[in-house]
Amino acid sequence: MPETNTIAIVTGGSRGLGRATVEALARRGVSSILTYHTNRSAADEVVENVQSSGARAVALQLDTGDTHAFPAFAEEVRRVLGEWGAERFNYLVNMAGTSHNGLFGKVTEEDFDAAYRVHAKGPFFLTQTLLPLIADGGRIVNISSGLTRFSYPGWIAYASMKGAVEVMTRYMAKELGARRIAVNTVAPGAIQTDFSGGMVRDNPDIARHIAESTALGRPGLPDDIGPMIASLLSEDNRWVNAQRIEVSGGQAI
Repeated sequence: MPETNTIAIVTGGSRGLGRATVEALARRGVSSILTYHTNRSAADEVVENVQSSGARAVALQLDTGDTHAFPAFAEEVRRVLGEWGAERFNYLVNMAGTSHNGLFGKVTEEDFDAAYRVHAKGPFFLTQTLLPLIADGGRIVNISSGLTRFSYPGWIAYASMKGAVEVMTRYMAKELGARRIAVNTVAPGAIQTDFSGGMVRDNPDIARHIAESTALGRPGLPDDIGPMIASLLSEDNRWVNAQRIEVSGGQAI
């Protein structure tokens, strides 16, 4: 069913899983405010694709690791909403993220702090900043990782932050329930994107290992994730709340 009066904010919406999410939402008639960090041309391409499908989209620059930028971002969101004749947006997808791979004994304090700023502190305070603009009855999706359930050496800092996201999600769901805002975690498995230098997409040995350890026999694709998130945000899943939903094709089971 078209959701023509519905607006989403998707951080990191210019690439990978964020782009797939924005474009899947557009196919449902949902308009998006998507963020990008540095690649404006990629963001503009997503905006064009969304507009060609009949939905609205605008790209705003945001470093989700810089909490000082959040108040100004909220004002930009308020401006866009006003231009679209709206006061509130409906969906927030905290997708933006960076990769970090390093064994426990080699992780530096700077590495740890950088992962914390982007993956834990960023979603926490961005969501807090945007709360006055989220419609009652809205939805929030935070992004975790299959790496919180299964372990691969080198991902300890990244996975630890995603573990924090999963706990944070349950607390958000509890505290925002009075406003009928549902909050869930989506945990993708290994996906063929440019994440972490494109290692799952571009390294045949890694792709083969993932395929062999996944029940459905292949690595994931962005379009395995984006439409799932769009569905989770829809009214079809209005009673799903405070859940961690892994979307990995059955990896490491």
